[in-house]
Amino acid sequence: MYIIPDKAGYKAQKKKLFRVMKPTRALLKSVLILAFVTIAGLALEMSGFPKTAILTTYVLGVLFASTLSASAFNGLVTSLVAVLLFNFAFTPPRYSFHALHAGDFLTLALMFAAALLTSRMAQKIRSSAESAARSAFKTKVLLETNQLLQSVEEEDVVFEIGAAQLRQLLDCPIVTYAYAKRRIGHGRVYGEGKELLLTPNERAVAYWCATNNKHAGASTDTLSSAKCLYLAVRLNEKVYGVVGIAMDEGARLDPLEQSIVLSVLGECALALEGIQSRAEKEQARMLAKNEQTRANLLRAISHDLRTPLTSISGNASNLLDNEAGMEAITRRQTIEDIYEESNWLIGLVENLLAITRIEEGKVALHPTLELFEELVEEALGHIRHNEDHEIATDGDPFLFVEADSRLVMQVLVNLVDNAIKYTPSGSRIEIAWRKEGERVRVEVKDEGEGIPDAVKARVFERFYCGDHEIVDSRRSLGLGLSLCKSIVHAHGGTIEVKDNVPKGSVFTFTLPYRKVDLHE
Repeated sequence: MYIIPDKAGYKAQKKKLFRVMKPTRALLKSVLILAFVTIAGLALEMSGFPKTAILTTYVLGVLFASTLSASAFNGLVTSLVAVLLFNFAFTPPRYSFHALHAGDFLTLALMFAAALLTSRMAQKIRSSAESAARSAFKTKVLLETNQLLQSVEEEDVVFEIGAAQLRQLLDCPIVTYAYAKRRIGHGRVYGEGKELLLTPNERAVAYWCATNNKHAGASTDTLSSAKCLYLAVRLNEKVYGVVGIAMDEGARLDPLEQSIVLSVLGECALALEGIQSRAEKEQARMLAKNEQTRANLLRAISHDLRTPLTSISGNASNLLDNEAGMEAITRRQTIEDIYEESNWLIGLVENLLAITRIEEGKVALHPTLELFEELVEEALGHIRHNEDHEIATDGDPFLFVEADSRLVMQVLVNLVDNAIKYTPSGSRIEIAWRKEGERVRVEVKDEGEGIPDAVKARVFERFYCGDHEIVDSRRSLGLGLSLCKSIVHAHGGTIEVKDNVPKGSVFTFTLPYRKVDLHE
Protein backbone atom coordinates (compact mmCIF):
# COMPACT_ATOMS: atom_id res chain seq x y z
CA MET A 1 0.00 0.00 0.00
CA TYR A 2 1.19 3.52 -0.72
CA ILE A 3 -0.35 6.99 -0.49
CA ILE A 4 -0.49 9.27 -3.52
CA PRO A 5 0.37 12.89 -2.63
CA ASP A 6 -2.44 15.44 -2.62
CA LYS A 7 -3.45 15.99 -6.25
CA ALA A 8 -4.85 19.47 -5.70
CA GLY A 9 -1.65 20.57 -3.97
CA TYR A 10 0.47 19.21 -6.80
CA LYS A 11 -1.59 20.99 -9.42
CA ALA A 12 -1.50 24.28 -7.52
CA GLN A 13 2.27 24.18 -7.24
CA LYS A 14 2.66 23.08 -10.84
CA LYS A 15 0.41 25.86 -12.06
CA LYS A 16 2.38 28.40 -10.06
CA LEU A 17 5.79 27.15 -11.17
CA PHE A 18 5.09 26.20 -14.78
CA ARG A 19 3.18 29.40 -15.61
CA VAL A 20 4.80 31.46 -18.37
CA MET A 21 3.30 34.90 -18.65
CA LYS A 22 2.44 36.02 -22.16
CA PRO A 23 4.21 39.22 -23.29
CA THR A 24 0.94 40.98 -24.20
CA ARG A 25 -0.51 40.36 -20.75
CA ALA A 26 2.69 41.53 -19.04
CA LEU A 27 2.82 44.66 -21.18
CA LEU A 28 -0.83 45.41 -20.45
CA LYS A 29 -0.14 45.23 -16.72
CA SER A 30 2.86 47.51 -17.17
CA VAL A 31 0.72 50.04 -19.08
CA LEU A 32 -1.88 50.06 -16.33
CA ILE A 33 0.81 50.56 -13.69
CA LEU A 34 2.41 53.43 -15.62
CA ALA A 35 -1.00 55.04 -16.17
CA PHE A 36 -1.64 54.87 -12.44
CA VAL A 37 1.83 56.30 -11.72
CA THR A 38 1.20 59.16 -14.15
CA ILE A 39 -2.10 60.01 -12.46
CA ALA A 40 -0.36 59.82 -9.09
CA GLY A 41 2.39 62.10 -10.40
CA LEU A 42 -0.14 64.68 -11.54
CA ALA A 43 -1.74 64.54 -8.11
CA LEU A 44 1.65 65.03 -6.44
CA GLU A 45 2.43 67.98 -8.74
CA MET A 46 -0.88 69.59 -7.89
CA SER A 47 -0.05 69.12 -4.22
CA GLY A 48 3.23 70.97 -4.67
CA PHE A 49 5.64 68.06 -4.51
CA PRO A 50 8.92 68.49 -6.45
CA LYS A 51 9.76 66.63 -9.66
CA THR A 52 12.14 64.38 -7.74
CA ALA A 53 9.18 62.88 -5.88
CA ILE A 54 7.35 62.32 -9.17
CA LEU A 55 10.50 60.80 -10.68
CA THR A 56 10.79 58.44 -7.68
CA THR A 57 7.17 57.42 -8.21
CA TYR A 58 7.94 56.42 -11.79
CA VAL A 59 10.98 54.42 -10.67
CA LEU A 60 8.82 52.59 -8.12
CA GLY A 61 6.24 51.92 -10.84
CA VAL A 62 8.90 50.42 -13.10
CA LEU A 63 10.18 48.30 -10.20
CA PHE A 64 6.68 47.03 -9.42
CA ALA A 65 5.97 46.25 -13.09
CA SER A 66 9.26 44.38 -13.34
CA THR A 67 8.38 42.17 -10.39
CA LEU A 68 5.28 40.97 -12.24
CA SER A 69 7.22 39.75 -15.25
CA ALA A 70 10.47 37.87 -15.70
CA SER A 71 10.83 39.22 -19.24
CA ALA A 72 13.88 41.42 -19.83
CA PHE A 73 12.17 42.86 -22.93
CA ASN A 74 9.18 43.92 -20.84
CA GLY A 75 11.46 45.63 -18.32
CA LEU A 76 13.27 47.54 -21.05
CA VAL A 77 10.04 48.63 -22.72
CA THR A 78 8.53 49.64 -19.36
CA SER A 79 11.59 51.75 -18.53
CA LEU A 80 11.51 53.49 -21.93
CA VAL A 81 7.75 54.17 -21.74
CA ALA A 82 8.17 55.56 -18.21
CA VAL A 83 10.80 58.05 -19.45
CA LEU A 84 8.59 59.08 -22.35
CA LEU A 85 5.56 59.56 -20.08
CA PHE A 86 7.57 61.64 -17.62
CA ASN A 87 8.87 63.73 -20.50
CA PHE A 88 5.38 64.06 -21.98
CA ALA A 89 3.53 64.94 -18.79
CA PHE A 90 6.04 66.76 -16.59
CA THR A 91 8.86 68.19 -18.73
CA PRO A 92 8.28 71.57 -20.48
CA PRO A 93 6.95 72.02 -23.05
CA ARG A 94 4.14 69.99 -21.44
CA TYR A 95 2.29 67.27 -23.33
CA SER A 96 4.96 66.94 -25.99
CA PHE A 97 8.05 64.84 -26.42
CA HIS A 98 10.39 67.86 -26.72
CA ALA A 99 12.93 68.62 -24.04
CA LEU A 100 14.23 72.17 -24.16
CA HIS A 101 16.90 72.16 -21.46
CA ALA A 102 20.05 70.14 -21.12
CA GLY A 103 19.11 69.48 -17.50
CA ASP A 104 15.91 67.84 -18.64
CA PHE A 105 17.88 65.51 -20.90
CA LEU A 106 20.11 64.60 -17.99
CA THR A 107 17.09 63.99 -15.76
CA LEU A 108 15.46 61.76 -18.35
CA ALA A 109 18.73 59.85 -18.90
CA LEU A 110 19.18 59.32 -15.17
CA MET A 111 15.56 58.24 -14.84
CA PHE A 112 15.94 55.74 -17.68
CA ALA A 113 19.13 54.34 -16.17
CA ALA A 114 17.55 54.06 -12.72
CA ALA A 115 14.38 52.50 -14.12
CA LEU A 116 16.35 50.06 -16.26
CA LEU A 117 18.66 49.15 -13.37
CA THR A 118 15.79 48.53 -10.95
CA SER A 119 14.01 46.51 -13.65
CA ARG A 120 17.04 44.30 -14.16
CA MET A 121 17.50 43.83 -10.41
CA ALA A 122 13.84 42.93 -9.97
CA GLN A 123 14.09 40.42 -12.79
CA LYS A 124 17.15 38.77 -11.23
CA ILE A 125 15.46 38.57 -7.84
CA ARG A 126 12.33 37.13 -9.42
CA SER A 127 14.37 34.66 -11.48
CA SER A 128 16.32 33.56 -8.39
CA ALA A 129 13.11 33.12 -6.41
CA GLU A 130 11.50 31.05 -9.16
CA SER A 131 14.66 28.97 -9.54
CA ALA A 132 14.69 28.30 -5.80
CA ALA A 133 10.99 27.42 -5.89
CA ARG A 134 11.54 25.04 -8.82
CA SER A 135 14.44 23.41 -7.01
CA ALA A 136 12.38 23.05 -3.82
CA PHE A 137 9.45 21.63 -5.76
CA LYS A 138 11.68 19.14 -7.56
CA THR A 139 13.25 18.10 -4.26
CA LYS A 140 9.79 17.66 -2.72
CA VAL A 141 8.59 15.48 -5.60
CA LEU A 142 11.72 13.32 -5.54
CA LEU A 143 11.58 12.97 -1.75
CA GLU A 144 7.95 11.81 -1.92
CA THR A 145 8.80 9.40 -4.73
CA ASN A 146 11.73 8.00 -2.78
CA GLN A 147 9.60 7.54 0.35
CA LEU A 148 6.91 5.72 -1.63
CA LEU A 149 9.46 3.38 -3.21
CA GLN A 150 11.48 2.55 -0.09
CA SER A 151 9.48 -0.46 1.09
CA VAL A 152 8.33 -1.74 -2.31
CA GLU A 153 9.24 -5.36 -3.09
CA GLU A 154 7.37 -5.86 -6.38
CA GLU A 155 8.39 -4.46 -9.75
CA ASP A 156 4.78 -3.83 -10.83
CA VAL A 157 4.24 -1.58 -7.81
CA VAL A 158 7.35 0.46 -8.71
CA PHE A 159 5.93 1.19 -12.17
CA GLU A 160 2.55 1.96 -10.63
CA ILE A 161 4.02 4.50 -8.22
CA GLY A 162 6.17 6.10 -10.91
CA ALA A 163 3.18 6.42 -13.24
CA ALA A 164 1.04 7.90 -10.46
CA GLN A 165 3.71 10.52 -9.69
CA LEU A 166 4.06 11.50 -13.33
CA ARG A 167 0.29 11.74 -13.73
CA GLN A 168 0.18 14.11 -10.77
CA LEU A 169 2.87 16.27 -12.34
CA LEU A 170 1.81 16.28 -15.98
CA ASP A 171 -1.94 15.57 -15.75
CA CYS A 172 -1.90 13.20 -18.73
CA PRO A 173 -2.15 9.42 -19.34
CA ILE A 174 0.99 7.37 -18.67
CA VAL A 175 1.99 4.02 -20.22
CA THR A 176 4.49 1.62 -18.60
CA TYR A 177 6.35 -1.41 -19.96
CA ALA A 178 8.67 -3.72 -18.04
CA TYR A 179 11.80 -4.79 -19.93
CA ALA A 180 14.04 -7.79 -19.28
CA LYS A 181 16.15 -10.16 -21.36
CA ARG A 182 15.56 -8.03 -24.47
CA ARG A 183 11.81 -8.57 -24.14
CA ILE A 184 9.22 -5.94 -23.39
CA GLY A 185 6.27 -6.80 -21.17
CA HIS A 186 2.61 -6.00 -21.55
CA GLY A 187 1.78 -2.31 -21.50
CA ARG A 188 -0.31 -0.77 -18.74
CA VAL A 189 -2.14 2.53 -19.17
CA TYR A 190 -2.78 4.82 -16.21
CA GLY A 191 -5.51 7.16 -17.35
CA GLU A 192 -7.72 7.25 -20.42
CA GLY A 193 -6.87 6.25 -23.97
CA LYS A 194 -6.02 2.55 -23.60
CA GLU A 195 -7.12 1.78 -27.16
CA LEU A 196 -4.95 4.54 -28.65
CA LEU A 197 -1.87 4.04 -26.49
CA LEU A 198 -1.52 0.23 -26.63
CA THR A 199 -1.47 -0.24 -30.39
CA PRO A 200 1.22 -2.38 -32.09
CA ASN A 201 2.86 0.78 -33.45
CA GLU A 202 3.11 2.34 -29.98
CA ARG A 203 4.52 -0.89 -28.57
CA ALA A 204 7.11 -0.98 -31.36
CA VAL A 205 8.28 2.55 -30.46
CA ALA A 206 8.50 1.56 -26.79
CA TYR A 207 10.56 -1.51 -27.74
CA TRP A 208 12.92 0.65 -29.82
CA CYS A 209 13.35 2.97 -26.85
CA ALA A 210 14.18 0.04 -24.55
CA THR A 211 16.62 -1.72 -26.88
CA ASN A 212 18.45 1.48 -27.88
CA ASN A 213 18.29 3.18 -24.46
CA LYS A 214 17.21 6.47 -26.07
CA HIS A 215 14.16 8.75 -26.06
CA ALA A 216 11.69 8.13 -28.87
CA GLY A 217 8.21 9.04 -30.00
CA ALA A 218 6.33 12.32 -29.80
CA SER A 219 8.39 15.55 -29.59
CA THR A 220 11.58 13.70 -30.64
CA ASP A 221 13.28 13.14 -34.00
CA THR A 222 12.86 9.36 -33.74
CA LEU A 223 9.48 7.82 -34.66
CA SER A 224 7.84 11.15 -33.90
CA SER A 225 4.44 10.02 -35.20
CA ALA A 226 3.82 8.11 -31.95
CA LYS A 227 1.17 9.29 -29.51
CA CYS A 228 3.58 9.17 -26.55
CA LEU A 229 7.02 10.37 -25.64
CA TYR A 230 8.85 7.18 -24.57
CA LEU A 231 11.63 7.37 -21.97
CA ALA A 232 13.76 4.49 -20.69
CA VAL A 233 13.71 3.62 -16.99
CA ARG A 234 17.42 3.04 -16.75
CA LEU A 235 20.40 2.97 -14.45
CA ASN A 236 23.59 3.68 -16.38
CA GLU A 237 23.32 1.37 -19.40
CA LYS A 238 20.85 -1.11 -17.91
CA VAL A 239 17.21 -0.62 -18.91
CA TYR A 240 14.48 -1.89 -16.56
CA GLY A 241 11.47 -0.59 -18.46
CA VAL A 242 9.90 2.15 -20.55
CA VAL A 243 7.48 4.92 -19.60
CA GLY A 244 5.34 6.62 -22.22
CA ILE A 245 3.90 10.12 -21.67
CA ALA A 246 0.86 10.90 -23.81
CA MET A 247 1.56 14.18 -25.68
CA ASP A 248 -0.75 16.52 -27.56
CA GLU A 249 0.28 17.26 -31.12
CA GLY A 250 3.16 19.72 -31.16
CA ALA A 251 3.49 19.72 -27.33
CA ARG A 252 6.84 19.43 -25.57
CA LEU A 253 8.02 19.09 -22.01
CA ASP A 254 9.52 22.29 -20.68
CA PRO A 255 12.99 22.03 -19.04
CA LEU A 256 11.62 21.81 -15.48
CA GLU A 257 9.09 19.13 -16.40
CA GLN A 258 11.72 17.11 -18.23
CA SER A 259 14.15 17.41 -15.32
CA ILE A 260 11.59 16.15 -12.79
CA VAL A 261 10.39 13.35 -15.09
CA LEU A 262 13.93 12.05 -15.58
CA SER A 263 14.58 12.27 -11.84
CA VAL A 264 11.41 10.30 -11.03
CA LEU A 265 12.38 7.65 -13.56
CA GLY A 266 15.84 7.53 -11.99
CA GLU A 267 14.28 6.87 -8.57
CA CYS A 268 12.20 4.08 -10.10
CA ALA A 269 15.31 2.57 -11.70
CA LEU A 270 17.11 2.59 -8.34
CA ALA A 271 14.13 0.85 -6.72
CA LEU A 272 14.02 -1.78 -9.48
CA GLU A 273 17.76 -2.31 -9.16
CA GLY A 274 17.33 -2.89 -5.42
CA ILE A 275 14.50 -5.39 -5.97
CA GLN A 276 16.48 -7.35 -8.53
CA SER A 277 19.60 -7.23 -6.38
CA ARG A 278 17.70 -8.59 -3.39
CA ALA A 279 16.12 -11.29 -5.56
CA GLU A 280 19.55 -12.32 -6.88
CA LYS A 281 20.96 -12.43 -3.35
CA GLU A 282 18.02 -14.52 -2.18
CA GLN A 283 18.49 -16.87 -5.12
CA ALA A 284 22.20 -17.15 -4.33
CA ARG A 285 21.34 -17.80 -0.69
CA MET A 286 18.90 -20.54 -1.67
CA LEU A 287 21.46 -22.11 -3.99
CA ALA A 288 24.02 -22.02 -1.21
CA LYS A 289 21.50 -23.53 1.20
CA ASN A 290 20.62 -26.28 -1.27
CA GLU A 291 24.29 -26.96 -1.83
CA GLN A 292 24.82 -27.12 1.93
CA THR A 293 21.86 -29.48 2.24
CA ARG A 294 23.33 -31.70 -0.45
CA ALA A 295 26.71 -31.64 1.26
CA ASN A 296 25.09 -32.48 4.61
CA LEU A 297 23.23 -35.38 3.03
CA LEU A 298 26.38 -36.77 1.42
CA ARG A 299 28.32 -36.32 4.66
CA ALA A 300 25.56 -38.00 6.66
CA ILE A 301 25.37 -40.88 4.22
CA SER A 302 29.13 -41.38 4.20
CA HIS A 303 29.38 -41.36 7.99
CA ASP A 304 26.07 -42.57 9.41
CA LEU A 305 25.24 -45.26 6.86
CA ARG A 306 28.66 -46.85 7.07
CA THR A 307 27.88 -48.66 10.32
CA PRO A 308 24.65 -50.43 9.26
CA LEU A 309 26.08 -51.27 5.84
CA THR A 310 29.26 -52.63 7.43
CA SER A 311 27.13 -54.66 9.86
CA ILE A 312 25.03 -56.09 7.05
CA SER A 313 28.09 -56.90 4.96
CA GLY A 314 29.97 -58.45 7.91
CA ASN A 315 27.08 -60.58 9.09
CA ALA A 316 26.34 -61.74 5.56
CA SER A 317 30.01 -62.68 5.16
CA ASN A 318 29.91 -64.68 8.39
CA LEU A 319 26.86 -66.56 7.17
CA LEU A 320 28.57 -67.38 3.90
CA ASP A 321 31.85 -68.45 5.50
CA ASN A 322 30.59 -70.25 8.61
CA GLU A 323 27.07 -71.33 7.78
CA ALA A 324 27.79 -75.04 8.33
CA GLY A 325 29.62 -74.59 11.63
CA MET A 326 27.46 -71.79 13.04
CA GLU A 327 25.15 -72.63 15.88
CA ALA A 328 21.42 -72.16 15.30
CA ILE A 329 21.14 -69.42 17.93
CA THR A 330 24.11 -67.52 16.51
CA ARG A 331 22.81 -67.94 12.96
CA ARG A 332 19.39 -66.61 13.94
CA GLN A 333 20.93 -63.62 15.78
CA THR A 334 23.05 -62.81 12.73
CA ILE A 335 20.01 -62.95 10.45
CA GLU A 336 18.05 -60.73 12.86
CA ASP A 337 20.89 -58.18 12.87
CA ILE A 338 20.87 -58.09 9.07
CA TYR A 339 17.09 -57.74 9.09
CA GLU A 340 17.14 -54.87 11.62
CA GLU A 341 19.85 -52.98 9.80
CA SER A 342 18.02 -53.43 6.50
CA ASN A 343 14.76 -52.16 8.00
CA TRP A 344 16.57 -49.12 9.40
CA LEU A 345 17.93 -48.30 5.95
CA ILE A 346 14.50 -48.83 4.34
CA GLY A 347 12.87 -46.53 6.91
CA LEU A 348 15.53 -43.92 6.25
CA VAL A 349 14.93 -43.96 2.50
CA GLU A 350 11.15 -43.87 2.97
CA ASN A 351 11.43 -40.84 5.28
CA LEU A 352 13.62 -39.01 2.82
CA LEU A 353 11.32 -39.76 -0.11
CA ALA A 354 8.26 -38.79 1.93
CA ILE A 355 9.73 -35.42 2.87
CA THR A 356 10.69 -34.66 -0.71
CA ARG A 357 7.29 -35.61 -2.11
CA ILE A 358 5.31 -33.68 0.48
CA GLU A 359 7.36 -30.48 0.13
CA GLU A 360 7.20 -30.67 -3.66
CA GLY A 361 3.42 -31.18 -3.50
CA LYS A 362 3.61 -34.55 -5.23
CA VAL A 363 1.81 -36.38 -2.40
CA ALA A 364 -1.89 -35.64 -2.27
CA LEU A 365 -3.50 -35.88 1.14
CA HIS A 366 -6.42 -38.26 1.47
CA PRO A 367 -8.14 -37.05 4.64
CA THR A 368 -10.73 -39.33 6.15
CA LEU A 369 -12.76 -39.33 9.33
CA GLU A 370 -10.68 -41.22 11.91
CA LEU A 371 -11.09 -42.07 15.58
CA PHE A 372 -7.82 -40.78 17.00
CA GLU A 373 -7.57 -43.47 19.68
CA GLU A 374 -7.52 -46.13 16.96
CA LEU A 375 -4.77 -44.27 15.10
CA VAL A 376 -2.65 -44.28 18.25
CA GLU A 377 -3.19 -48.00 18.85
CA GLU A 378 -2.32 -48.88 15.27
CA ALA A 379 0.78 -46.67 15.35
CA LEU A 380 2.00 -48.36 18.54
CA GLY A 381 1.60 -51.69 16.77
CA HIS A 382 4.28 -50.57 14.28
CA ILE A 383 6.77 -49.63 17.00
CA ARG A 384 9.26 -52.38 17.81
CA HIS A 385 11.58 -52.88 20.79
CA ASN A 386 9.44 -50.90 23.18
CA GLU A 387 9.55 -53.50 25.95
CA ASP A 388 12.23 -51.48 27.77
CA HIS A 389 9.97 -48.40 27.96
CA GLU A 390 6.55 -47.85 29.45
CA ILE A 391 4.28 -46.35 26.79
CA ALA A 392 1.03 -44.91 28.19
CA THR A 393 -1.90 -43.23 26.44
CA ASP A 394 -4.38 -40.71 27.80
CA GLY A 395 -7.12 -38.99 25.82
CA ASP A 396 -10.77 -38.77 24.85
CA PRO A 397 -11.84 -42.17 23.48
CA PHE A 398 -14.43 -40.59 21.18
CA LEU A 399 -12.37 -37.84 19.55
CA PHE A 400 -12.42 -37.78 15.75
CA VAL A 401 -9.96 -36.08 13.40
CA GLU A 402 -10.05 -35.44 9.66
CA ALA A 403 -6.63 -36.45 8.41
CA ASP A 404 -4.62 -38.84 6.26
CA SER A 405 -4.37 -41.81 8.63
CA ARG A 406 -1.22 -43.25 7.07
CA LEU A 407 0.72 -40.00 7.40
CA VAL A 408 -0.57 -39.24 10.92
CA MET A 409 0.54 -42.69 12.08
CA GLN A 410 3.97 -41.92 10.58
CA VAL A 411 4.14 -38.80 12.77
CA LEU A 412 3.24 -40.79 15.90
CA VAL A 413 5.72 -43.56 15.06
CA ASN A 414 8.55 -41.08 14.44
CA LEU A 415 7.90 -39.14 17.65
CA VAL A 416 7.69 -42.28 19.81
CA ASP A 417 10.75 -43.82 18.11
CA ASN A 418 12.61 -40.58 18.79
CA ALA A 419 11.59 -40.72 22.46
CA ILE A 420 12.67 -44.36 22.77
CA LYS A 421 15.99 -43.62 21.09
CA TYR A 422 17.01 -40.76 23.39
CA THR A 423 15.54 -41.80 26.76
CA PRO A 424 16.98 -44.36 29.19
CA SER A 425 15.50 -47.84 29.57
CA GLY A 426 12.65 -48.08 32.02
CA SER A 427 11.49 -44.48 31.47
CA ARG A 428 7.90 -43.55 30.73
CA ILE A 429 6.58 -42.25 27.40
CA GLU A 430 3.06 -40.83 27.28
CA ILE A 431 0.81 -40.01 24.32
CA ALA A 432 -2.01 -37.60 25.26
CA TRP A 433 -4.65 -35.89 23.15
CA ARG A 434 -7.48 -33.45 23.76
CA LYS A 435 -9.76 -31.08 21.89
CA GLU A 436 -8.86 -27.35 21.72
CA GLY A 437 -11.36 -25.31 19.73
CA GLU A 438 -11.45 -26.64 16.18
CA ARG A 439 -8.18 -28.54 16.58
CA VAL A 440 -7.02 -31.71 18.30
CA ARG A 441 -3.88 -31.18 20.36
CA VAL A 442 -1.56 -34.21 20.63
CA GLU A 443 1.39 -34.48 23.03
CA VAL A 444 4.19 -37.05 23.14
CA LYS A 445 6.01 -36.75 26.49
CA ASP A 446 9.25 -38.44 27.54
CA GLU A 447 11.52 -38.44 30.60
CA GLY A 448 14.85 -38.12 28.85
CA GLU A 449 17.56 -35.51 29.31
CA GLY A 450 15.54 -32.88 27.50
CA ILE A 451 16.54 -30.56 24.67
CA PRO A 452 18.56 -27.34 25.28
CA ASP A 453 16.78 -24.11 24.42
CA ALA A 454 19.39 -23.28 21.78
CA VAL A 455 18.63 -26.55 19.98
CA LYS A 456 14.81 -26.44 20.17
CA ALA A 457 14.59 -24.00 17.25
CA ARG A 458 16.51 -26.42 14.99
CA VAL A 459 15.25 -29.89 15.89
CA PHE A 460 12.77 -29.86 12.98
CA GLU A 461 15.42 -28.93 10.41
CA ARG A 462 16.31 -31.56 7.87
CA PHE A 463 19.59 -33.42 8.64
CA TYR A 464 19.97 -31.72 12.02
CA CYS A 465 20.96 -34.22 14.72
CA GLY A 466 22.27 -31.95 17.45
CA ASP A 467 24.95 -33.25 19.77
CA HIS A 468 23.30 -36.53 20.77
CA GLU A 469 25.57 -39.44 21.46
CA ILE A 470 25.53 -42.45 19.17
CA VAL A 471 22.50 -44.68 19.73
CA ASP A 472 22.52 -48.38 18.77
CA SER A 473 25.90 -47.95 17.06
CA ARG A 474 24.60 -45.37 14.62
CA ARG A 475 23.17 -41.86 14.51
CA SER A 476 19.96 -40.68 12.91
CA LEU A 477 20.17 -38.60 9.77
CA GLY A 478 17.80 -36.05 11.29
CA LEU A 479 14.91 -36.83 8.95
CA GLY A 480 12.21 -38.10 11.33
CA LEU A 481 11.28 -34.80 12.97
CA SER A 482 11.58 -32.95 9.66
CA LEU A 483 9.10 -35.42 8.15
CA CYS A 484 6.73 -34.87 11.11
CA LYS A 485 6.85 -31.12 10.50
CA SER A 486 6.10 -31.52 6.78
CA ILE A 487 3.14 -33.85 7.43
CA VAL A 488 1.61 -31.67 10.16
CA HIS A 489 1.98 -28.50 8.07
CA ALA A 490 0.39 -30.27 5.11
CA HIS A 491 -2.65 -30.80 7.35
CA GLY A 492 -2.69 -27.11 8.28
CA GLY A 493 -1.44 -27.78 11.82
CA THR A 494 1.51 -26.73 13.95
CA ILE A 495 4.25 -28.68 15.72
CA GLU A 496 6.59 -27.60 18.52
CA VAL A 497 8.76 -28.91 21.32
CA LYS A 498 9.04 -27.72 24.92
CA ASP A 499 10.39 -28.96 28.26
CA ASN A 500 8.59 -31.65 30.24
CA VAL A 501 8.57 -30.78 33.93
CA PRO A 502 10.49 -32.02 35.90
CA LYS A 503 12.59 -33.58 33.09
CA GLY A 504 12.33 -34.62 29.49
CA SER A 505 10.66 -33.14 26.43
CA VAL A 506 7.12 -32.70 25.10
CA PHE A 507 6.48 -32.76 21.35
CA THR A 508 3.09 -31.19 20.53
CA PHE A 509 1.23 -31.07 17.22
CA THR A 510 -2.32 -30.22 16.12
CA LEU A 511 -4.76 -31.76 13.62
CA PRO A 512 -8.17 -30.67 12.28
CA TYR A 513 -11.04 -31.70 14.58
CA ARG A 514 -14.21 -33.24 13.15
CA LYS A 515 -17.42 -33.23 15.13
CA VAL A 516 -19.50 -36.38 14.76
CA ASP A 517 -23.05 -36.79 16.01
CA LEU A 518 -23.80 -40.03 17.83
CA HIS A 519 -26.53 -41.00 15.36
CA GLU A 520 -24.15 -40.82 12.39
